[in-house]
Amino acid sequence: FLTSSMHIGALRWHFLLQSLEDLHKNLGQLGSCLLVIQGEYETVLRDHVQQWNITQVTLDAEMEPFYKDMEANIRRLGAELGFEVLSLVGHSLYNTQRILDLNGGSPPLTYKRFLHILSLLGDPEVPVRNLTAEDFQRCRAPEPGLAECYRVPLPVDLKISSESLSPWRGGETEGLQRLEQHLTDQGWVTSFTKPRTIPNSLLPSTTGLSPYFSMGCLSVRTFFYRLSNIYAQAKHHSLPPLSLQGQLLWREFFYTVASATPNFTQMAGNPICLQISWYKDAERLHKWKTAQTGFPWIDAIMTQLRQEGWIHHLARHAVACFLTRGDLWISWEEGMKVFEELLLDADYSINAGNWMWLSASAFFHQYTRIFCPVRFGKRTDPQGNYIRKYLPILKNFPSKYIYEPWTASEEEQKQAGCIIGQDYPFPMVNHKEASDHNLQLMKQVREEQHR
Repeated sequence: FLTSSMHIGALRWHFLLQSLEDLHKNLGQLGSCLLVIQGEYETVLRDHVQQWNITQVTLDAEMEPFYKDMEANIRRLGAELGFEVLSLVGHSLYNTQRILDLNGGSPPLTYKRFLHILSLLGDPEVPVRNLTAEDFQRCRAPEPGLAECYRVPLPVDLKISSESLSPWRGGETEGLQRLEQHLTDQGWVTSFTKPRTIPNSLLPSTTGLSPYFSMGCLSVRTFFYRLSNIYAQAKHHSLPPLSLQGQLLWREFFYTVASATPNFTQMAGNPICLQISWYKDAERLHKWKTAQTGFPWIDAIMTQLRQEGWIHHLARHAVACFLTRGDLWISWEEGMKVFEELLLDADYSINAGNWMWLSASAFFHQYTRIFCPVRFGKRTDPQGNYIRKYLPILKNFPSKYIYEPWTASEEEQKQAGCIIGQDYPFPMVNHKEASDHNLQLMKQVREEQHR
């Protein structure tokens, strides 16, 4: 089911399987267990409803088109086979349909209007309480051997490499530990503002909880209310859209807009997206994806993404701008597909929404702001420690050359043990010329479509 809707890379599969294994272990401590059945969901339900005497099927009420289709099919099956279908809003803070109903379809939902509607709705529903051992006492114990028959698959069962280099481990247990670790520093929580975090710090300068929310290991409502309690005890705290709660509301905003927008993950037929004649260049796209652009800051980010499955949001801004309106003028859809494959927190609504935003195709209109692939990283990491970690071929360059190694003399390149054009590529574009040219293209596109 997942592979028919998304292209998921090995790291995300590892994270998912670890999450399921953790869930299985935690359910075991409550006297229950997790049975994982593989197959087409309609066939699986038909086979097991009567065999196991299933009377109720529950699922998250989702916003994405393929999940909506699945829910409709399951409801149809329930009517046919005689089981109840219970779907509850759990993956988001609010019921997105209520927000859309209050907006009334017009005017278009901006972030400012979205926040106004939330103020009318009040706080999201309180999190559902955690299940306890008593909740499972009425459940039938599975037949002997059933748990082994329907165990959580191993990577080898899914023909995935058994090695995972990512430092991120899936599961509720790990997610809760990260949550507690961040919430102990209440000063950091109350003063958090998104722009002040550092994209090239060697440890995440944000919470790093997004993979756990994306996979359902952590409840966003639990996080929202834990933050509310900390804010209530503080004299001052940061506010949306820059605060930690503000980050959850951005997530909510993209879910809401995506649920109401046809063809949200593509340009054609997408009513909120600028229609742009992007270049089709498979070779340039491949260089960007495989960290061969010749700009160390960009290549280090793409290397971290491939190795670990996570990069800071400002690092995402940098590589997205470089691929689209900044330097290569390649469609945001291509970048979105790469992120979908490589990111642990890849998400239909947020991934597409951010790519439209960063390519200035929707939402964001300050398109004259273009990230420099040299200066942007240098501002927060002048010594280039991030580049030295992810591009060890450049680690011996002096700091003054680490972001622009092609400016070092031949002798200095030899001393660093890396010849540009041989051991590491020359820049694939002249940033100044490319960005100036693309800025003119963008101005032209926007003027034409405004008319």
